[in-house]
Amino acid sequence: MSLPRPLDPVRSIKLKLGLLVVGATGAALIFFRYQIGWLPPRTAIAALVIALVTTQLLAHGMTKPLREMTAAARAMAGGDYSRRVRATSRDEVGELAAAFNRMAADLEAADQQRRELIANVSHELRTPITALRAVLENAVDGVTGEDALKTALGQTERLGRLVTELLDLSRIDAGVEPLHRETFEIEPLLREAVAETQADVRFTVVVEPPGARVHADRERLHQVVANLLDNAVRHGPAGGEVRVRATAVGTGLAIEVADDGPGIAPADRERVFERFTRGERAGNGGTGLGLAIARWVAELHGGRIAVVGDTGCRIRLDLPGS
Repeated sequence: MSLPRPLDPVRSIKLKLGLLVVGATGAALIFFRYQIGWLPPRTAIAALVIALVTTQLLAHGMTKPLREMTAAARAMAGGDYSRRVRATSRDEVGELAAAFNRMAADLEAADQQRRELIANVSHELRTPITALRAVLENAVDGVTGEDALKTALGQTERLGRLVTELLDLSRIDAGVEPLHRETFEIEPLLREAVAETQADVRFTVVVEPPGARVHADRERLHQVVANLLDNAVRHGPAGGEVRVRATAVGTGLAIEVADDGPGIAPADRERVFERFTRGERAGNGGTGLGLAIARWVAELHGGRIAVVGDTGCRIRLDLPGS
């Protein structure tokens, strides 16, 4: 059974506090009147007025964060997520104001990510669509050739990669993606990913010990290795070497992909795993989503991925054992 709430119809919390103090003071005065038998009327009136004024003065500071939250919430409804509430008290209102500020910051970050996503996807779609349009216009004019068809195929593959990565991005945001784990040898998967990577570089694959196995989702792990190889090819020098090494670590496995490129500055080694973060050679087909998806897959497996080493670019994926 819920307790009665007689002050709910009152629309101001300051007025509620005032009525509360006046009611409590009046009850105390009535109690003293019947216990003592006499109470000066002026004293009773003065006590009520002083109590009411003091309550209103103190309540102004107590309710100001609530008024600020109301104004900020209305601004958020209009798309302005920059408003914050000044929270200095340590009571429940202060805790509410701090929680409100955290929520506002999260909403502002989410809105910024949404805007960046739309801008980046629009940019990524524009390039292949423009190239395909040029090829089709030439075909309509009767100008076709093997190079044009290769260009169309390459841009179509780029669109396919972008769509696949955007679907993975939606799964990341949804937070629901089951893993189909199995135990298998890692070397065939690495060599398959290398064979699928078309580039003018040399690949070396080393597995220690030979026949090392891993307990993971084969398809997702293949996706991570393919993304790491693509990243190494794009940022390494033409005609260089990309080294792939898998090493058993206890019951787990570590996979490293290294190239001979300029490497990643220590200050940027965490940022490269954020969405749409690309290196200086961003104009060669990268979407800026590959490493973000690689981190997501690593975390799904309970592992981690990071940039290691001081020369070139080495990215290491650590996977736990079964």
